[in-house]
Amino acid sequence: MGILKASSTVEVDAPTARCYEIISDLANTPEWQETMVSAEVLKKDSEGRAGLVEIKSDAKVRTVTSHIAFSYQPETGMTWEQKKGDLKWLTGSWSLEDLGDERTRATYALEADTGRMLGLLLKGPVEDKVKDWLTNDATSGLKKFAESG
Repeated sequence: MGILKASSTVEVDAPTARCYEIISDLANTPEWQETMVSAEVLKKDSEGRAGLVEIKSDAKVRTVTSHIAFSYQPETGMTWEQKKGDLKWLTGSWSLEDLGDERTRATYALEADTGRMLGLLLKGPVEDKVKDWLTNDATSGLKKFAESG
């Protein structure tokens, strides 16, 4: 019932390759992304990367579980799509842009249909807080983790 659409962009003092290494290491994402409670790799792709991952996320009003399929665009980002889960549908992406001087512009975007029940919980100011919580946590977490070495 409720379409949730949000994105956040941050400039990171780290090379694009380092940022890509961090975002594509899905099993370790909960280390730097607070909203992600857990990430369990269910299937790997032909290159040994996480292809299908069960992710549990803190959506403020409740924990949301999704089986997410990932597609990789080495050095420039990745996209994903929910295959099964608590939301009606979910898609998202990371986009990485090399700014030169070992700096990266990283954009995290999400779009989801929360469904009727979760949609009822995510109304008005709560929806805005959840969108900010989910997207800003990802970009600020990436920045802090990448810049810490």
